[in-house]
Amino acid sequence: MVSLQFSSAVITSVAYSSSRCRRGMVRATINMPKLQPGRLSLNLPARNLVLQEVLDMGVGLTAATTSNLEKKYELSTNGTFPSVSNVSDPLVIAKLHAIMEAVADRVEMHKNIGEQRDNWNHLLLTSINAITLTAATMAGIAATSVGGPLVALKLSSTLMYLAATGMLVVMNKIQPSQLVEEQRNAARLFKQLHGQIQRTLSCGTPTSTDVEEVMEKVLSLDKAFPLPLLGAMLDKFPKTVEPAVWWPEHRQRQDRQSGRTDGNGWSVELEEEMREVVGVLKRKDTEDYLRLGKIALKVNRMLAISGPLLTGLAACGTAFVGSSHGPWAATLGVVAGAMASVVNTMEHGVQVGMVFEMYRSNAGFFRMMEETIESNLNERDVGRRENGELFETKVALQLGRSLSGLKGLAASSYSSSKKGEAIEEFASKLF
Repeated sequence: MVSLQFSSAVITSVAYSSSRCRRGMVRATINMPKLQPGRLSLNLPARNLVLQEVLDMGVGLTAATTSNLEKKYELSTNGTFPSVSNVSDPLVIAKLHAIMEAVADRVEMHKNIGEQRDNWNHLLLTSINAITLTAATMAGIAATSVGGPLVALKLSSTLMYLAATGMLVVMNKIQPSQLVEEQRNAARLFKQLHGQIQRTLSCGTPTSTDVEEVMEKVLSLDKAFPLPLLGAMLDKFPKTVEPAVWWPEHRQRQDRQSGRTDGNGWSVELEEEMREVVGVLKRKDTEDYLRLGKIALKVNRMLAISGPLLTGLAACGTAFVGSSHGPWAATLGVVAGAMASVVNTMEHGVQVGMVFEMYRSNAGFFRMMEETIESNLNERDVGRRENGELFETKVALQLGRSLSGLKGLAASSYSSSKKGEAIEEFASKLF
């Protein structure tokens, strides 16, 4: 049986190590005897005596403290200390955990509010169409009735049309389908940010810079996808269509004349390939989605104006049912009400506002890709860039292409740009 016994030499080594630790200079480590499983017995009186001697000397080392010292100050085989930069600051880790919890909470909030606003869209659409069709039916019955029921049906139809007009104005102003798409995007992007924080905590050594970057991303997402409707709601009918922006502004990197120009997975060919990809994104993808977004916005604006206008005309028509203009008034009340329900179904049933937001978000995605690639290319020292091969893989996956397909895209863009330059040069010489 092996018993735990501390010699006076060990106690002297512990005291010496403790006093040297106080001065920040560690010269030796505490070597505890290795215990073999199944052969452990404790000599309690000796153990208590040794602990009492250690406490009397003022060392006060516990098992946890001893283990901590061994982990933090144990010398490596070559006699050097571990790098301080490889040790994470506990405060930084605590901050990242707090941000991660807030991000997870935002994911749930945006998800729940998105479901609520989707219910708004369906319930308002169904209710307004039901009110409009009921008012049109009552207007038609009032036009063919004689005597007492005429006034009651006429007034009821007029009031229902006015109520539908007010509800349509509010619904077209807030665009519930577009609000739902905003919340979907917010939940998805916050979930991505949550995964990025988890990877930083598990695979890297977080620093205060990581905390600042994550905070900037959270605030940018909050600004891009606000939760309140009053005061902070995004304009649903902007004068100009711009890509959605949900990322912080990329910090401008200074061009350094010194530094490596190759290595870290980068080469001249890869830089040219990335520049051509940026050109394709600017000329084709971003512009195409902005053009489609403008078309969707025009259609949505036209439908948003037509719906309340038709229900208002129907209300005016039903008000004159039974007068000298009775036949025309009844026709206007019934036909305008039917057309209003059709327009309302096209706008909110097809969810034109959601389509516009989808195009705007897609344009924003390609704009973000452009800025990310340009930010890496503007850094002259490739040692400070993201690894080139990894970056190329990320770009290819985000664009839905293989690596060979990405190279083919860059090559075709290069050849087309050269043809365009040749044509322009020929035209300038000709004219």
